[in-house]
Amino acid sequence: MKRQVDYTWRLAELMAARGMHNTTDLMPLLLERGIDLSRPQVYRLVKERPERVSLHMMAALCDIFACGIEDLVTVTATDARRKKVSSSSPNVVELNKAVRPRRARVITDGY
Repeated sequence: MKRQVDYTWRLAELMAARGMHNTTDLMPLLLERGIDLSRPQVYRLVKERPERVSLHMMAALCDIFACGIEDLVTVTATDARRKKVSSSSPNVVELNKAVRPRRARVITDGY
């Protein structure tokens, strides 16, 4: 059975809970732990959902906020089941086959 895994990056929430409302507030704290990032890199780290983060960065963030990795990243996993195709979807109208319009006959005016 396939599983669909997703995650939520919660760095901005942790920063807000600690009263850090600017992304630049994080720069000196990371620098104290040996991580030198530019202003745009820190902004992307906080505001966007990163695809790859080094373990050194994760350890530094956990140390800064005195939290565990599970507080920084929330993982969700669900079963990826195929949806059954129903025979009648809600957008399809069933036609009443007993009532049908009469066939039209085209009559020309002698042309």
